[in-house]
Amino acid sequence: QVQLVESGGGSVQPGASLRLSCSSPEFSLADYAVAWFREAPGKGREAISCISRGGNISALHVDSAQGRFAVTRDNAKNTVSLLLDALRPEDTAIYYCAGKYARDRRPTYCPRGSDYPAWGQGTQVTVSS
Repeated sequence: QVQLVESGGGSVQPGASLRLSCSSPEFSLADYAVAWFREAPGKGREAISCISRGGNISALHVDSAQGRFAVTRDNAKNTVSLLLDALRPEDTAIYYCAGKYARDRRPTYCPRGSDYPAWGQGTQVTVSS
């Protein structure tokens, strides 16, 4: 089973920025569609965005993240990043990356919903003053 590893979380003040990273010690993420999700205390998991193996980015699903969050891919480093800018207390959550093998699909492919077989363990982001 593909193992994904997130890193980069932490405790920050409102307005700060963080860069979360998702990597795999075993597989090339260049062959995968990779998405970011988050789960806040007392709330269900919500999708943020997906980046296809071809670099196409699906629309941000979290309205409040528009203009503040961005997903990027660096195949040379085998990493997919989630850039979090102008963080707010309501962004406090565990952030997860998830992946689905997509080499056999069109380069723009991103799975629907939570249809990702591989997940990381999550990284905590806490925003408070």
